[in-house]
Amino acid sequence: MIICGVDEAGRGPLAGNVVAAAVILPNNHGIIGLNDSKKLTEKKREFLYSEIINRAIAYGIAEASVEEIDNINILQATFLAMTRAVQKLNTKPDNILIDGNKVPPQLLQLNYTAQAIVAGDATIEEISAASILAKVTRDRQLLELDKLYPEYGFAKHKGYGTKEHLEKIKKYGAIQGIHRMSFAPLKNTNLLLPNE
Repeated sequence: MIICGVDEAGRGPLAGNVVAAAVILPNNHGIIGLNDSKKLTEKKREFLYSEIINRAIAYGIAEASVEEIDNINILQATFLAMTRAVQKLNTKPDNILIDGNKVPPQLLQLNYTAQAIVAGDATIEEISAASILAKVTRDRQLLELDKLYPEYGFAKHKGYGTKEHLEKIKKYGAIQGIHRMSFAPLKNTNLLLPNE
């Protein structure tokens, strides 16, 4: 049976896209140290990212944009990113295991067999692998944003609503297309157009 693990990174932050990954691993993949990406150091995640990409039977990485998050809400955008990641696989899985407590309805509409597993990213290797690919991809995107907007500190907080990040938003405004204006702390914030 071909098992695919799916997870996302970036549901909670105030900035950046939500990124999802889908991974099918061979039975004897030999990758040591797979775990929930949040429990791993950045260095370990980067190492495992390469291992997963080199050894996976198939993987897909996809995202939903800030605009999509604001238009359809973060849960629906997460479902969209997960479905897009699965659709990028070049091997069709027999069963999809998704981290969390909800299965994206789009996957069922596409006739995939799928189930949600709470804390699956810590217990099922395919989901752990997906969680690592999603987190590393998203973190790299935030490092790129940090180069464009160094005053916001994206490299440090990765878009999460830390005290420092909220203070920067208050000082400089929110950036259109980068900050999620539908999220509570941002709803009445001044909007800064990129490169203003």
